[in-house]
Amino acid sequence: MPIVTDGSAWRQPDGVARQGAPGARSTSTTGTGQSPWWSDALGDPWRDPDAPSAVVIRPAAAPPPLEPDPTITAPGERRSLGMVFLVAVVTALLAGALGGTLGYVFATKGGAPGQTVLGAAGNGTPASLAVRPPDSLAGVASRVLPSVVTIKVGTDSGYSLGSGFIASSDGYVITNDHVVEGEKGQATVTFSDSTTVDAKVVGEDQESDVAVLKLSKSGLQPVQFGDSDQVAVGDPVLAIGSPLALANTVTSGIVSSLNRTIEADEPGGPTRYYSAIQTDAAINHGNSGGPLVDAGGRVIGMNSVIRSMASDADEAGNIGLAFAIPINQAKRIAQDIINNGKARRTVIGAELSNSYQNPNGGVEVTVVPSGGPAANAGIKPGDVLTRINNVPLEEPADLIALVRMYAPGQAVNVQYQRDGGPHTVQVTLAADSN
Repeated sequence: MPIVTDGSAWRQPDGVARQGAPGARSTSTTGTGQSPWWSDALGDPWRDPDAPSAVVIRPAAAPPPLEPDPTITAPGERRSLGMVFLVAVVTALLAGALGGTLGYVFATKGGAPGQTVLGAAGNGTPASLAVRPPDSLAGVASRVLPSVVTIKVGTDSGYSLGSGFIASSDGYVITNDHVVEGEKGQATVTFSDSTTVDAKVVGEDQESDVAVLKLSKSGLQPVQFGDSDQVAVGDPVLAIGSPLALANTVTSGIVSSLNRTIEADEPGGPTRYYSAIQTDAAINHGNSGGPLVDAGGRVIGMNSVIRSMASDADEAGNIGLAFAIPINQAKRIAQDIINNGKARRTVIGAELSNSYQNPNGGVEVTVVPSGGPAANAGIKPGDVLTRINNVPLEEPADLIALVRMYAPGQAVNVQYQRDGGPHTVQVTLAADSN
């Protein structure tokens, strides 16, 4: 148990340790019968409260008789006494005024002249009472926090805990699929003011790691969505959520990179693909599903994945490498789930080789189904795709992650190699048939 002390052991000149704060008052003696004060003050009542003391009144010596002065008349004597009285009154008033002035100065300026004064004088508003500018980090956090929730979902092994954000006033919440994956029983959502409501999982898309919940409450404050296509490296961001079950946690950082492709395999589970916004904002277990917001408080991503040096996922923690699903992608998938019960998956209409390797990068096309986007654009088996919208491709997972970031019907520029020569073609992506 922590012990807080106000004083320390000290020693008087006889070498005996005493307990208490130096300069503190004491009204008892030690077990030895000695005074707890300095030995050279044992007979001094002003320094040793235990020393005997008494007030002694000594009779005044009789003054010598005064001879009357015949030159002073009775009226003159009365005038002299009046003058004495007047001088005494004026002196008292001056002394009182001086004492009051000094008392005020001591009280307001910190004490007697030469005494140390802690802190600097200031006339500003105390920080606890000041209103933060809307565009400050504190101002952004205060606006977004009411729209961020902690999600708790029952599972076979206990419960899963993550974060989410309110996407509509009638109670839809967006989060990660891996937060609600394997849910068994009731899901609950806790707001920043600690109120809790029931929630139902509406739908989820495992490969893109997006899920939607519906709350049994309306009239909510939704987040403001930004445009993840306009995000730039170096932009300041805030990550908000419940890392390690610490609700309403806000961390800050910058956008470290864009279009960071990640393939995440879960033992016995789905393979997830991300073309992510990378950030150095501190993100840990429990942040999943929470928003990544820009300096204006607009959601630009959904925090989803971290990179760690730990081999065990349960021991992984923040090392400044975190990844968020771009909000344009997450919002589109969530809208599909709300409208259709499932999300459309965007495809390019080509199968790739898993064994192709080239020091210059690229992915080799092995099969091009007729009627698909790649076939319609003139791509053939044997072509090596090198870039999509100028983002380099190193392995097949890169192509899948980048294509899934776009909506069906969007056109992308594809650079590829054929017979040793570079080519560029525009491909209009499509939704898969499932």
